[in-house]
Amino acid sequence: MALDSNKDLKLYYSIKEVAKMFEVNESTLRYWETVFPKIHPKTTAKGVRQYTKQDIEEIRLVHNMVKVRGYKLEAARKAINANHEQVDKTTQIMDTLISCREQLKDLKKQLDTLV
Repeated sequence: MALDSNKDLKLYYSIKEVAKMFEVNESTLRYWETVFPKIHPKTTAKGVRQYTKQDIEEIRLVHNMVKVRGYKLEAARKAINANHEQVDKTTQIMDTLISCREQLKDLKKQLDTLV
């Protein structure tokens, strides 16, 4: 049986890796853990945080609400608690739109070099 290269084999991510994914400080992630109870990474005996994919999805929601859309932390917490599913759908849409915008920018650069 061949190894499925599309499957992500990593179970846990360090705080440094997660901070890099979202371009935030590690201290920001630690603070978000205090404000958003659904972000609760596993910790080792030495206190090292280990984030699961579920933790990263919750961080993605918070990041979208706070950093992309400009919500205050309390407003983001209330919105996520009130309607988690709708916030998740909106976040997915925003991620898709941002990705499309980046692709369009790349295409524009390529076209500009041809002219």
